[in-house]
Amino acid sequence: MTQMPTPTRPLRIGTRGSILALAQAHETRDRLMAAHGLSLDAFRIVPIKTTGDRVLDRPLSQIGGKGLFTREIEEALTEGAIDIAVHSMKDMPTLQPDGLVIDCLLPREDVRDAFISPHVASIGALPHGSVVGSSSLRRRAQLAHRRPDLHLVEFRGNVQTRLQKLADGVAVATFLAMAGLSRLDMRHVAQSVIDPEEMLPAVAQGAIGIERRADDHDCAALLAAINDPVTGIRIAAERSFLRRLDGSCQTPIAGLATLDGDHLTLRGEILRPDGSEVVASARTGLASDGPLMGVELAEDLLSRAGPGFLHV
Repeated sequence: MTQMPTPTRPLRIGTRGSILALAQAHETRDRLMAAHGLSLDAFRIVPIKTTGDRVLDRPLSQIGGKGLFTREIEEALTEGAIDIAVHSMKDMPTLQPDGLVIDCLLPREDVRDAFISPHVASIGALPHGSVVGSSSLRRRAQLAHRRPDLHLVEFRGNVQTRLQKLADGVAVATFLAMAGLSRLDMRHVAQSVIDPEEMLPAVAQGAIGIERRADDHDCAALLAAINDPVTGIRIAAERSFLRRLDGSCQTPIAGLATLDGDHLTLRGEILRPDGSEVVASARTGLASDGPLMGVELAEDLLSRAGPGFLHV
């Protein structure tokens, strides 16, 4: 159990150590401070290095699926070394370890992808055969489908590392999430912002989730005050879609839920890893049926794609 945090027993917030991850942890802390009238010294940020942060010389698909950026943090949470964990929801596996729950999501940021290049204005303006870097199989498959002439290379690292690689000429362009740029006050870095109609984002892109121990009712009460129900509805539908597809970092999947009153529209697509084929569709219904719509949309895409589609 975690009692109301105090300077002598601060709430320990676990996070990855990147600049963006720390910004997300600080946002969580600041929202809790405002909601409960707490002081800065009632919290302690605990950076934790994950497998995905340590292994930078290989593609994510070669060292595991989702969980590469969460496993060590969840172990610390389970063991009681931290009280809550702050995650980018697009990094989260659809199944959590026993005894842990995510029932708090912060208001969602911009869901769109950003096109980043020192000299080129947009995807369409890339010269034939340009080298484009990305660690995201989803983005690479989408780009290969639209521009098969481009040469796509692995491009890992935090925001600053990727920008330095561009400056060093490793690639002509790359992509980042607008949400991350916004949280770092770096929206100006985007050469252009890509509409979801052009490039459907990753499931849960732009959403921050707060994980806690299921039996920690004090933390549950603290977090309830900063939970955003609208984001929760959208993410529940998107992650239901991903779960039915058994999505991981090794499968190119995109999905986005939008709300209009009490109605939800869920768009999804699956791609062959080489971008040679895309299967896409959408569902619209009551927001309360979002998780069911996610399953139905996934099953529709799987039936149309056929066996082995995601593994060719």
